[in-house]
Amino acid sequence: MKSYIVGVGMTKFEKPESRDWQYWDMAKEAGSAALADAGVEYGLVEQVPVGYCFQASTAGQRAAYELGLSGVPVYNVNNNCATGSTALMMARQFVEGGLNDCVLALGFEKMKKGALGGGSDGGDFKTSPVARHYGIMAAGHGFEMSPPTAQIFGNAAREHMKRYGTTAAQLAAVGAKNHRHSANNPNAQFQDVHTVEEILAAKTIHEPLTKLQCSPTSDGAAAAVVVSERFVERHGLGDRAVEIVAQSMTTDTEASFSSGTCIDAVGKPMTAAAGRQVFEASGLGIGDVDVIELHDCFSINELLTYEALGMCEDGGAGALVESGATTYGGRWVVNPSGGLISKGHPLGATGLAQAAELVWQLRGEAGPRQVPGARTALAHNIGLGGAAVVTLLRR
Repeated sequence: MKSYIVGVGMTKFEKPESRDWQYWDMAKEAGSAALADAGVEYGLVEQVPVGYCFQASTAGQRAAYELGLSGVPVYNVNNNCATGSTALMMARQFVEGGLNDCVLALGFEKMKKGALGGGSDGGDFKTSPVARHYGIMAAGHGFEMSPPTAQIFGNAAREHMKRYGTTAAQLAAVGAKNHRHSANNPNAQFQDVHTVEEILAAKTIHEPLTKLQCSPTSDGAAAAVVVSERFVERHGLGDRAVEIVAQSMTTDTEASFSSGTCIDAVGKPMTAAAGRQVFEASGLGIGDVDVIELHDCFSINELLTYEALGMCEDGGAGALVESGATTYGGRWVVNPSGGLISKGHPLGATGLAQAAELVWQLRGEAGPRQVPGARTALAHNIGLGGAAVVTLLRR
């Protein structure tokens, strides 16, 4: 059975504490927008998976109740930075499994200012779910005083530079591209354009990563209405429908840890496996994709994802971004929204915000950031600890 996204919505992503709202306010805004986009009333929704990382248990109910008190099941989903796409995957499974015809996937986050700790709970590393990942980093690089997430990705960048000759300017080119893209996105936390030189000159967070190539903490929400083919036909939603052609989630295997590298510990093997499964299931390849929203939590992760998805050979990602192949006029447009680096990264909302951007792109509704002729799109959302979700969409 096929599944389709017929409505999407998101709030503007905001700097924490810059707007007077609660998580249920942002969830209502995004959920209402998705339902309105689909032309579907909340009373038709049969289940609601809700993603978030930092709120209390049953916060999903508190948020969904703002949309209606219909008594339908609400599931609270927490999968680190891959939370939003996990909620979307649950919605797809409910529909494709024949359990439901209409499911709302909702994700939100209300965050605190400052860098994230070593785990989603900010606790000590002895009890952290990602202690094994940071153990790999400590064994190879020691442990410095910089923010832990920036540190493990920054060390992955150091490894990539040493192994392949990737340059600091190539890493900064990712940030420059995504900041440039976000200038056309009114929902992005930042809309400022920065040159490669400005990004290199910004404050260093963990060498070689500077502030302008690291995703910020953010408040915001996003949502998607996922329905069956029968629902599309019954409600005349063919002009709104974007097909979820294939989707895969992978978690860590021995490959994440056996090499002893941060490159693998931060999820490159997971991404490669999820991408491979999606392409095998769909019969399509990366060459068939027009537009991509991927998890650029740090600039290095965008480069690692290029390689993991087969956009270039291992070690070729720096040259790929410098060539212009991943921006307008190139082979793919990657992160037309501005990505996590510039659009923002409220953990529970990120995966669904990626889906919203791609639905708009495939419908031709993305305004000044529209990718001409986009017909097939790919989303990639990853979380340490770990989970990688790759989703292939088609108009």
